[in-house]
Order: sequence, then C-alpha cells, then structure tokens
Amino acid sequence: MSVRLNKKALEHARKLVEDGKVVHDERDAWSEDAPSAEDENRFIEKNGWDEYALWHLGEDPDKSEETKGRFSFPYGDFAKVHRCGVISLESRASQNDHDDIARESKRLLQLIDGE
Repeated sequence: MSVRLNKKALEHARKLVEDGKVVHDERDAWSEDAPSAEDENRFIEKNGWDEYALWHLGEDPDKSEETKGRFSFPYGDFAKVHRCGVISLESRASQNDHDDIARESKRLLQLIDGE
C-alpha cells in the first residue's frame, strides 16, 4: 500500500479548525461519530470525489480515482472535524508506519486543543 499524506485534506482540516468547525469529543466516540457508508455515498453523489477526498488525510494514488478505497484516515463528518477522528487516525497511522500522516495528525490535534 502506498498511502501518502493528502496535503489538500490537511489544509482543509486546518481551515475548518481555525474557523471553529470542530467537535471536541472524547477519544472513543469516533465509532459512533464516523460517517456510515450510506452517509459517504450520499456525500459523494451530492459533492463529488474531489470533495470526498478533502475529508481523508490518506490517499493511495495506485488505486482508482473514483473509489472509496483510494482514500483513508478520515477525520470528520463532512461538516466538522472530530477530535476523536483525529485521535483515531493518528493511532492507526502510527501503527501502520505512515509517519507523515501520524505527525501531521498530532499537529492537527494540537491545533484543535489550542496548544
């Protein structure tokens, strides 16, 4: 897997946080807060793949452009950044040796927490 940092998504996430579009939820809330497959499909149908990509810090350029499998490490619900989503993706990125994604998600978490 050649997942790389999606820099446009990172910029999008930072802008959302700076604009106050963030949910300060708890660490384990992501399983309940993450968009469902149905939510994702509706979002893609309404907004397209480029907008969908902005909600994922990971992208695999070896996968087809218009597939969900191309994108990984989601951080929000298509409206706001979720603190729990950032924590979850940082953990998964670290475990899977995606160091650049893990590092940037830690920085995003610091921005969320006002550090």
